[in-house]
Amino acid sequence: MKVLINQKQIKRKVKELGEQITKDYPNGVVIVGILKGCTLFLSDLIREVKTDCVIDFIWVKSYNGIRSDTIKLICNTTYNVSSKDVLIVDDIIDTGKTIDFVKKQLLRRGARSVKVCVLLDKEEARKVPVKADYVGFRIPNVFVVGYGLDFNEQYRNLPVVAVL
Repeated sequence: MKVLINQKQIKRKVKELGEQITKDYPNGVVIVGILKGCTLFLSDLIREVKTDCVIDFIWVKSYNGIRSDTIKLICNTTYNVSSKDVLIVDDIIDTGKTIDFVKKQLLRRGARSVKVCVLLDKEEARKVPVKADYVGFRIPNVFVVGYGLDFNEQYRNLPVVAVL
């Protein structure tokens, strides 16, 4: 594996994102993490967010190995997002299918606004025209693991982002 983004770079970027989110949501925000990939990024990010926040999760599955298949909702959020500002947090946006699916779910449930924060943005892989409002790093169209990203449930615990 080749390291694409090291620990120091991740830490610095997470701090910047947390500061920007704090400024943009002075009255608080509902943060919805997309399981399982968001776990490391989200836990570091919320330590840097200095505004009131509620944290909830949605669990969807879209990958089988390195191929993105149909989106399957495993477990929905439990918090009432009606009339709330919501920030989706995920590890990566590539095809855009997952983010699009989750965003539509939250809007259907009455969220006042829904924005997206991702550690990685792989624009070259986009199949659905969605954009992240907060992006840590833009990366080329390569399969990456680490810092929450997996290959068949392995490598999530790597402290870096690496090309598999």
